[in-house]
Amino acid sequence: MSRIGKQPIPIPSGVEVKIGNDVVEVKGPKGALTTPVCSVLSYEVADGKVVITRLDETRQTRAQHGLRRTLLANCIEGVSKGFSKTLEVVGVGYKVAVKGDVVDLSVGYSHPVLIDLPAGISAKAEGNKLTISGVDKELVGEVAAQMRRVRKPEPYKGKGIKYDNEQIRRKAGKSGGKK
Repeated sequence: MSRIGKQPIPIPSGVEVKIGNDVVEVKGPKGALTTPVCSVLSYEVADGKVVITRLDETRQTRAQHGLRRTLLANCIEGVSKGFSKTLEVVGVGYKVAVKGDVVDLSVGYSHPVLIDLPAGISAKAEGNKLTISGVDKELVGEVAAQMRRVRKPEPYKGKGIKYDNEQIRRKAGKSGGKK
């Protein structure tokens, strides 16, 4: 039994949910998102809540139940509050700047790395911290992961681009291991 799928999704004020044949459209103060409809589930809006129920009890239906409920809940939360991820640039001489919709990373290469932000994503740099925000949770996470891949944190000095809440497992250097 999917415990997540059984929970109704509350619709905050200012958010409008339309259930179509192919997609569920969600519009809110921060933007609009769509998520595909699964044919083995039934969607209904009642009393300011969206309830998703299963049409049968097959393995595929049970698997889709929690997934589709979570995807729709993420859409509703995204258009009402939005999502953000914070990255931290650690290292001597490492810096980050945002110029329009281009992020300029200077992280120890012979050239600055320029990353274009996709539509719907905004970035803000404050010192060595970079905050990426938008309405689509998946897209915000993917853009943050792409920026982290430019210079992953290394375990000896901890230099690189890391998530704000990420703990880097540190290693002892060459001299630290001998005793």
